[in-house]
Amino acid sequence: MVNRATKRLMAKQEAAAERERARRTPLVAGAGRGGSSGGPGKPTREGGRFRRRGEAGSEPAREGRIKRFRKFLKEVRIELKKVAWPSRGEVLVYTVVVLVSVTFVTLYVFGLDFAFGNGLIKVFFK
Repeated sequence: MVNRATKRLMAKQEAAAERERARRTPLVAGAGRGGSSGGPGKPTREGGRFRRRGEAGSEPAREGRIKRFRKFLKEVRIELKKVAWPSRGEVLVYTVVVLVSVTFVTLYVFGLDFAFGNGLIKVFFK
């Protein structure tokens, strides 16, 4: 049985090994649109971008800002549907609990401040 910390460590090690394999893989010139015309291993301008061996052939065109923003809002809406929202009664109860707690802590700190302040004045100025 493997605990959670060990699983995380194993995942980090696998990710680091994958990054190292990708770093060591040689780059191929002309892997984009036009193919390589500069011979093996020579970079070419018309050949397209450099890519690693085994990488997918072409990337999808980049979407515009408006499309990406709409996609973002759509994903936010989907995620918000998954949230377990509290009922109106629960919100009211939680609000009252918070207000009572804040009031209690405020009065407690005020009382300590008042007591220590008056105590110090009596000790040093009398």
